[in-house]
Amino acid sequence: MGREVLAALLADKQYSAVHSLGRRTLPLTHPKLTQHIVDFAALPELPRTDDVFICLGTTIKVAGSQQAFRAVDYEAVMAVALAGYAQGATKLGVVSAMGSDPKSSIFYNRTKGAMEAAVSSIGYQSVSIAQPSMLAGNRASLDQPVRKGEILALNVSRWLGPLIPANYRPILAADVAAGLVRAVRNGRPGVQRILSGELQGANQHP
Repeated sequence: MGREVLAALLADKQYSAVHSLGRRTLPLTHPKLTQHIVDFAALPELPRTDDVFICLGTTIKVAGSQQAFRAVDYEAVMAVALAGYAQGATKLGVVSAMGSDPKSSIFYNRTKGAMEAAVSSIGYQSVSIAQPSMLAGNRASLDQPVRKGEILALNVSRWLGPLIPANYRPILAADVAAGLVRAVRNGRPGVQRILSGELQGANQHP
């Protein structure tokens, strides 16, 4: 997902410079892009910025424990959001997940919901939170953890198609990225949560 958002930002003429944060160097060069290899648990001072986009996420299986999962999906997200705000950013865009709820009995959903509440309280003038359903396409190519249960769900959804409500249909990462970038660029004041159905087809309608 992060790579799709990065590609959308590099292609957007409204952004003259893009700084990416990651644990490793991406095989990508672009005149607007500056890559920063960082430890999210000990971020350096970031450059001055206007808009912040956060696409961090893992699974409990990949992370190895609930604590390790929270370190990425809550603590690292908060660290970047706070660091960007300290450098003057006024608009924030975050990729979360459908079903996020701080009161959920499901740890994954509860952690995502707590993260949403926390970033919304930092003080950004505009916060856009994308809540996509299952990502369609090859997760490995998107640098996303592979979930075996989602493979079955994606296959079933291809048969059911239009019978599935828009918010629950698989969605292309490019649509999530385009919808989130557009929302942050527009900068509507306050907090807006963008449901998966609203993101469907966003990449086809600039």
